[in-house]
Order: sequence, then structure tokens, then C-alpha cells
Amino acid sequence: MICFKGRSILTPQLSTFTLISVTILLTPVRILAQAPVPTGNSAAKTASPAKSTKGTVPRLPDGHPDLQGFWTNNTATPLQRPAGAGEFLTDGKAPAGGGGQAPQNRNRPFPDLFGIAGGAADARFVMRRTSIITDPPDGKFPPMTPEAQKQFAADQEHHNLHPHDGPEDLDTIERCITWVTSGPPMLPTFYNNNYQIIQTHDHVMIMTEMVHDVRIIPVDGRPHDNVGQWMGDSRGHYEGDTLVVETINFNGKRGWFEKSGTEAGGEKRPDQNMKVIERFTRTAPDVLLYQFTVDAPDIYTKPWSGEIEMQALKAPMVEYACIEGDQAMQLILKGARADEKAAAEAAQKKSQ
Repeated sequence: MICFKGRSILTPQLSTFTLISVTILLTPVRILAQAPVPTGNSAAKTASPAKSTKGTVPRLPDGHPDLQGFWTNNTATPLQRPAGAGEFLTDGKAPAGGGGQAPQNRNRPFPDLFGIAGGAADARFVMRRTSIITDPPDGKFPPMTPEAQKQFAADQEHHNLHPHDGPEDLDTIERCITWVTSGPPMLPTFYNNNYQIIQTHDHVMIMTEMVHDVRIIPVDGRPHDNVGQWMGDSRGHYEGDTLVVETINFNGKRGWFEKSGTEAGGEKRPDQNMKVIERFTRTAPDVLLYQFTVDAPDIYTKPWSGEIEMQALKAPMVEYACIEGDQAMQLILKGARADEKAAAEAAQKKSQ
């Protein structure tokens, strides 16, 4: 997919360079054939609670659980719980709880998610939970620390006053560097919420369709590196049938979590001391339970956790060809300079 300001164009082919690079780095073992999932309106369904499939989990030759294949977290369930909603949907119709919550369509209980309507909204699967966040119990972010609140407010003010002074003033989404889907934690956004997992005996690769980010995670016991990175430095290990991944050493250059579907407002969250723990458990042939905990002491007063029942995809991903410094970036900055010139000329005429 080629990204331009305000529109996108799908391309059918995968990036040859990316596929060759991944193949060289990680010669994959057998990729499990997965049960197809429904598409279109039939895909909008209430997911059942995760059930253990201990004893039937597919395995790699080394005995570890086989998590490979194409997966999506394209859920209609919002990151934070809507006002007045209970923890779970009742009868697949509306959130339990008071507070005047409006009645909700069975197939689309969260119709305003990301502002998406029509078929794109219908194609999202619905979990029984009314929020991705499971802790705190109210399904919302914990409070920010006083220092983070001040920095967040200052960042938003600066971004509103200087949105396009230079490339660094745009967020990492507009710059095609990272997206909230990149993780960790890996959260859904407007579209292209798809992933590919490949495992070997000593590495796990997670490729994200959106912004084509790739995480290569050692699972051979090596220690963390001490280099700040956009998606942090990940190390994994297996606990029974679950892959556990710990990520630290974020670079402090990504946007804040505070708006669903994005890392909003430009500027930079102070995440250098953040730690994310992710857990991947295959609970059914077509379900990968993804659980995570974010411990960011420089941002939040306490950790927060969430989970998504990722669904199997019946088709591979397509290329998302959004490249940092591409034509769109040049046009954004040229447009900003043109607006500034026009405003200056108008002010000059007014003063005459």
C-alpha cells in the first residue's frame, strides 16, 4: 500500500527485498495451515471466551507451540471502555452496566470506532470484552504521573503551534517510521491490522503489515542489548504453551498512547524506562490470544494490561509501501510553507 496524505493505494505484491531478507535471516519451519475465518458482514461476531486446548496445541519439531501463520487484531472492540459500559457484552447486543449507554447493534456494538463506517466496520470481529484494556478494572488508562501530565500538555501545545516546522514535528505515523500496530504492545488501528509470525528454534519474527515493520526476537537466552530502538529491544522465552516476550530500551521518540488507533499528537513520550511483557498463546486453531502489560513509570502511575483474541487470516498480507521521506512528506512541508507565505502576505496587505 502506497500512503499519501488522505488516501492510500493497494499494491498486490509483497516487498521482494523484505521477503528475501526475512528468508535469509530466518529459514522458516513448517507454517501451519489454519482454518479460514469469515469475511465481510459474517466476520462481525462476538468472540467466545478463550478456552484451553492443552494437549492439542500444534508443535514445532523442537516441541515448542506452533504460532506461525497470518493473524489479525482487526477488532471492533475499543482500547478503552466506553462510558457506562460493563466489562462484557451481554447477549452480543450491548455492554452490561448503567450510565445511559445507547443500545448497540449486535453486529456493530462500537459503530464510531476510528470513525469507520459501512463494510469496513462490519468486517471487524467483536470480542466479549468491551475494551482491550483489562487492568485497571475500569478498562481505561491509569492516571499519568504529574510530570507526564505536564509534558503531555506542553507537547500538545507545541504540536498545535508548530505542526509542520520540519519533518521531526510530524508524528512517526506520518513519517512512515512506526504505527501503533508496530508495538509493543501491538494495538489495532484504522486498517491493515495484520501480522505474520515465523518461528525457528532460536528466533521469532513478527512482521506487521502497517508500515511493514519487522520484529526479530531472539529466544535463545541471550541478554538484552543496550541500544534504544523504535520498537525497543525484545527477548523471548517459552513458558509451557505460551511465548513470553519482554521488551525494554525504547528510544523515547514515539508519540503518546492517549488516542485509540494512533500514537497521537506528535511529540515524544518518555518511554526510555518502559517495559512491555507480551504473551502469545494459541487457544484454538484460528485464535491466538495476545496479552500484554505495559509498565511505564515515567508516564503512568501504575502498569496497565490488555488482551486481544487475534484471529487467523485466510490470505497473506500485501505490501504497505509507506517510506520515510517519500513524496508525501515533501508535499506536506511544501504545503505548510505555502500556507505560511500566504498568511504573511495577507498580514502585510492588512497592515498597509
